Amino acid sequence: MPEEALMVVDMQRDFMPGGALPVPGGDRIIPKCNEYILEFHRKGALIVATRDWHPPNHISFRERGGPWPRHCVQNTPGAEFVVELPEDAVIISKATEPDKEAYSGFEGTNLAEILKRNGVKRVYICGVATEYCVRATALDAVKHGFEVYLLSDAVKGIKPGDEGRALEEMEKAGVKIL
Repeated sequence: MPEEALMVVDMQRDFMPGGALPVPGGDRIIPKCNEYILEFHRKGALIVATRDWHPPNHISFRERGGPWPRHCVQNTPGAEFVVELPEDAVIISKATEPDKEAYSGFEGTNLAEILKRNGVKRVYICGVATEYCVRATALDAVKHGFEVYLLSDAVKGIKPGDEGRALEEMEKAGVKIL
């Protein structure tokens, strides 16, 4: 049973340049994320991919008073993954209810239970966006008792200042930045 899991956070088309809510340069980490996916899969680690999986009327969308344009709507091209996931990857869909926001892969999902059931003790995280879903997922992983490692060469934020503050906050909470 693997004691490690690689969590690939929100590597979806709408978060890439040209998408509805692009992370500047987010596409530049795709090759590194794919390398980590292959490497961790080869050594038997659990591969987990989180995704925004919004209903068309999600509360985070501007037309409902939220801060974001429509993005990652269920079963649309914008919600598709841009990384190469193995067939046995665990897909965690978050923010699936119209009236509930969720940045963390743990929020409103059974992710903690899946990790514990699979004997995972250490979680490695890559993906987008550093100061939003990556941050929230990493902080929640610590709260759930996992050793958490952030793969800094495979995360991308939106604004450098905000990203820097998020990295500091994660480090203070016990996330090890690699």
